[in-house]
Amino acid sequence: MGISDGHWRINQLMEAFNLTSSSPPTFILNGIPGLEAAHIWISIPFSTCYIISLLGNFIVLFVVAKEETLHKPMYLLLCMLALTDIGMSSCVMPKALCIFWFGFKGITIDGCITQIFVIYVLALTHAAILVTMAFDRYVAICDPLRYTTILTNARIAKLGLVGLIRAVVLILPVPLLLRSLPFCTNRVIAHTYCEHMAVVKMSCGDTRINRTYSLGITFVISGLDLTLIGLSYGLIIRAVLRINSKEAHRKALNTCTAHISVMLVNGTLTLFSILTHWFGQGIAAHVHILLANLYLFVPPMLNPIIYGVKSKELREKMGKYTCRM
Repeated sequence: MGISDGHWRINQLMEAFNLTSSSPPTFILNGIPGLEAAHIWISIPFSTCYIISLLGNFIVLFVVAKEETLHKPMYLLLCMLALTDIGMSSCVMPKALCIFWFGFKGITIDGCITQIFVIYVLALTHAAILVTMAFDRYVAICDPLRYTTILTNARIAKLGLVGLIRAVVLILPVPLLLRSLPFCTNRVIAHTYCEHMAVVKMSCGDTRINRTYSLGITFVISGLDLTLIGLSYGLIIRAVLRINSKEAHRKALNTCTAHISVMLVNGTLTLFSILTHWFGQGIAAHVHILLANLYLFVPPMLNPIIYGVKSKELREKMGKYTCRM
């Protein structure tokens, strides 16, 4: 009875939104297919991750802004990371919770394309910041005497701006290509947000350019960023191995543990999400969607925690303010 009722509701939903040319251009975000009955329960860990993410990242921004001793390149990069984390999760979570709690599933095509653009731009900017952090650690360990002259706050800000411009230029064709596609009358997307390929599949036209460009950007940029990070850490390891003191080894590597931990969290979830999306046709749809959501919610929650634990200076300053509350 429950299964047939669920099928009837889906059919009813699809019939209600089989849009004609005179209908307003709207998509329907259907949440997590197969787990509709558990949407309320799923919203609990989702909203918890979001609250922790906002709290942790805003604390980092507040503490770094208030403490002049933290006005350094490494903490400026951490603030940039926090801003992209807040932006990525906030771009998705409010709409997802509206779906889970109130059943507000409609989103205009323009709103959908805008959401895709913002998510991709922030994701590529986030990746550029991780590359800059790897370069920061390379200079700190391999050329410490020139660190303050090579990496000034102004130069870090410029690198962050370059990362943002790179992201905008590379992602700008995505919404333009999407806007040129004709969309079918069935505009029900089995997802909690407007994921690019899920929207492409709604089109009745030729989507080869969209698919090729998306796949190319994903692998070329990921490959380039991973190569630069790998090169930085390869040079760091070579420099560390030349040091005879084991204590010096430990101190040098400790300065990299936070960044390595953040990269592992982000990279693992990103890799699983990409691989299951492109090559996991036999995997259940709700697994794809949960992985896509974890990629956007878990790193923003864990990043401030990782840096708060691993950075003694930041941890002490955060402790000073949280103890006053």
